[in-house]
Amino acid sequence: MTAPESGFRDRVLALVARIPAGRVMTYGQLALLAGQPGAARQAGFVLNSLMNGSALPWQRVINAQGRVSTHKLGFGALQEGLLRAEGVTFDDSGRCDLARLQWWPEDSPHGPPPTLLDQA
Repeated sequence: MTAPESGFRDRVLALVARIPAGRVMTYGQLALLAGQPGAARQAGFVLNSLMNGSALPWQRVINAQGRVSTHKLGFGALQEGLLRAEGVTFDDSGRCDLARLQWWPEDSPHGPPPTLLDQA
């Protein structure tokens, strides 16, 4: 995989810095908001560079199933622990409630996907 272009990287980092404590974003959502829909893996690549002492809250980005994806990298327990310390809860299968905890910036042209109740 090639390294993400610097503009995309800068936008990803700026978004991650804004995620409030106790809330999460998904990799795909982060890529969408950074201007590259479908670039979830590239967003993850950017975040991987943050795990070595960055002050940015990298732990607040999870996968689209509401799970931590960093177990295979050796950071899963750390990421879950950091999120739990912020009040994020996980069920027995390791998922958090995205409907409740996913954060969307107020100034974003995109918003949360519609729920079944919104479509009724």
